[in-house]
Amino acid sequence: MSKLENPVQMAVIGAAHGIKGELRVKTFTGDPLALADYGPLFARDGRAFQITDIRPAGTVVVVRFKGVNDRNAAEALAGTELFVDRSVLPDDGEEDEFYHADLIGLDVRDDTGAIGKVVAVHNFGGGDILDVTLAGRKGVLIPFTQAAVPHVSIAEGFVQVDPLAAGLVDDEEDEAPSRSGFDPKGRPRGPKDAGGNR
Repeated sequence: MSKLENPVQMAVIGAAHGIKGELRVKTFTGDPLALADYGPLFARDGRAFQITDIRPAGTVVVVRFKGVNDRNAAEALAGTELFVDRSVLPDDGEEDEFYHADLIGLDVRDDTGAIGKVVAVHNFGGGDILDVTLAGRKGVLIPFTQAAVPHVSIAEGFVQVDPLAAGLVDDEEDEAPSRSGFDPKGRPRGPKDAGGNR
């Protein structure tokens, strides 16, 4: 992305929609239709994409890009991530509001001090997750919830984590019962006429 100094991902292109070059696009904007408000979007390789039409379609938007006029051209774009430069995004949010891109590179702290860095923010459908490198451990995933990450300070450059809620330490009360305490006859079973191994 040679054209962008500080890229922020705004969307990812999905499958072709119809035969006239339209595409299904998953947006990461608060209002999916606002994707068209940021001007040209850029791919990692520097290609620019201008939205000429956008409409809602369930959990995604259907977009027509300038110069993409048939299904073959649209299919070739599937999986393309779209970015804008951070400078075009508004900064008029509240003090506790920020963009995911603002979290990348922040120190991760617990009660003892800095323990790692945020390297990415993911969302696989179940909520935001921080991808963190900790001393000696790469790719530790922490749920980005109020319980696991109670404090975020963009200005001071850190996120505070609760090691227990973040899953970084074991909770002794939640340990599974030992094998010696397992009683197979004590398990609830279905009705006797339901079959199965009794």
